[in-house]
Amino acid sequence: MAEAQNIPAGSTTAGAIAVAAESTVATRMSAPPSFDVADFPVPHGREEEWRFTPLERLAGLHDGSAVASGDGVKIAVEAPEGVTVETVGRDDARIGRAGTPVDRVAAQAYTSFEQASVVTVPKETVLTEPIRIAVHGEGGVAFAHQVIELGAFAEAVVVIDHTGDAVLADNVDYLLGDGAKLTVVSVQDWDDKAVHVAQHNALVGRDASFKSVVVTFGGDLVRLHPRVSYAATGGEAELFGLYFTDRGQHQEHRLLVDHNNPHNKSNAVYKGALQGENAHAVWIGDVLIRVNAEGTDTYEMNRNLVLTDGARVDSVPNLEIETGEIVGAGHASATGRFDDEQLFYLMARGIPEQEARRLVVRGFFAELVQQIGLPDVEERLLSKIEEELEASVA
Repeated sequence: MAEAQNIPAGSTTAGAIAVAAESTVATRMSAPPSFDVADFPVPHGREEEWRFTPLERLAGLHDGSAVASGDGVKIAVEAPEGVTVETVGRDDARIGRAGTPVDRVAAQAYTSFEQASVVTVPKETVLTEPIRIAVHGEGGVAFAHQVIELGAFAEAVVVIDHTGDAVLADNVDYLLGDGAKLTVVSVQDWDDKAVHVAQHNALVGRDASFKSVVVTFGGDLVRLHPRVSYAATGGEAELFGLYFTDRGQHQEHRLLVDHNNPHNKSNAVYKGALQGENAHAVWIGDVLIRVNAEGTDTYEMNRNLVLTDGARVDSVPNLEIETGEIVGAGHASATGRFDDEQLFYLMARGIPEQEARRLVVRGFFAELVQQIGLPDVEERLLSKIEEELEASVA
């Protein structure tokens, strides 16, 4: 198992099934953030932020040839009492506050959406039931924008469930007031031909807590870009991710935690399993600690389990530190094949091989699944993992 942890800048570890590297380049995009798609050149695949993405499978989202159709996606929100759900126009002041598009697809989504969905949890409201947002693809092309806003000291859990077939580019903004606590579970359970490219922006208020759990199973190509920044001090962000990449799928998760204020914390843990010919997973973990971000405490980790031949992982952790006055900063990346010793141990105790494989993979993901905190969602995801494993045997 190849591992990179606290590697000196510029060093790399490479293998037949994985690449782990460190660089300060990934936080430097080829164009500055902008809401205008015209400010971004059409990518050619040589740019740092696009070099792992098969552009020909983006269905025109990257070059402007994708045009929205009426049967793109339907968005339905189920919210507890006290939560405000609105459909607003482009001039709403909350849109874009959490972050600015950093690549051409995100800018295209911002330029092209007609109406945005805004979900607001009032200050000091503590929800005992989750907000559930269903995004269902109807077979067309869509551009969308969603905003989740929590007032000061509010607490909420939001589940965003993506299903069906679509070509979707969207931006999702999370606005956390001072002392607020938000957990977001974003599930990408698309049909086989779907294409989904999204930028997730979280702006964490003073002493606020943000937890993101990203789960990716389906789709032909899924490329997600979670980003976190801090509005003040005392904020904490936890970014968890789980992905199961099957034959022919491309799943890409590109994280950036921007420590732009002092005395904030972040922790990122993503785990993936891959199986089948040309299964390709990409994980980019960027942490930027700015010169004014004294007292930062951050860590990021990526683990990958390759179940069959023919799969590939690119895992790239990055740390860019502009001040030495920090509590701690570290990262780790590891990719390995299925552990035959674990399998032998279980089989020696009378457990059939396929059941032993299930137990190992479930154990690999258990830590992250437990972060969800919703039994119905957790059980659904564990069942989905077992379905994927069954497919590998069939």
